[in-house]
Amino acid sequence: MRKRTAASLAAIAALSALLVGGLSGPALAHEERTVGTFHFAVGFGNEPAYTGEENSVQLFLHDAQDRPVTNLTDTLSVEVVYGGQKMTLPLEPDFEVGEFGTPGDYRAWFFPTQPGDYTFHFTGSIKGQEVDESFTSGPTTFSSVADPTNVQFPVKEPPVSQVASLTQRLSARLQEAVAGQQRAQDSANSAKTIGYVGIGVGAVGLLVGALAVAMSRRRIVAPLAPQGVSAERRG
Repeated sequence: MRKRTAASLAAIAALSALLVGGLSGPALAHEERTVGTFHFAVGFGNEPAYTGEENSVQLFLHDAQDRPVTNLTDTLSVEVVYGGQKMTLPLEPDFEVGEFGTPGDYRAWFFPTQPGDYTFHFTGSIKGQEVDESFTSGPTTFSSVADPTNVQFPVKEPPVSQVASLTQRLSARLQEAVAGQQRAQDSANSAKTIGYVGIGVGAVGLLVGALAVAMSRRRIVAPLAPQGVSAERRG
């Protein structure tokens, strides 16, 4: 009976130690690597990672004695790579020693918008040591980004890429409609302008015609006056 009790207590103690160690250490789905005199554990801050949700590059940084590095400055940055697209982000501490978080936990926040594998490329230096390391998501490293449709309930929302594509198409159609309306308005304005010009030309024509008639009448009347005077003199 005592042997069974001792064995049970030993098993409970071992399980407790395992749980405590798991809770205090980095996430299991992170890729761990020794980089010079430092230890990196890299992955997404929230795993599994889904498109359209805020996430982060997460770096647990420890020294050669497995002590968390808590004084990393802005000498290290991370480049998020997806396909041929790249974006460089600063690393920020997600902790305050003695206050909150896990010491050595650094983040670079972003929103992944496409499913698939992402690469986190760290460049710069740590306490004078140069760093140039890349970590890529996958089955043996850390979580790739997934489409959340399969786990959405009760209503499935369209993927971010689909919404963006629809928005672009609607925007293009709206711009085309506005341009068409503007062209129609311009045509209407041109027609009005032509009409006004026609009216003006017509008015000028009438005025010129009236002047021409008046001048022709003056030419006819002017020669008759002297002839009348000559006749009176002859009489």
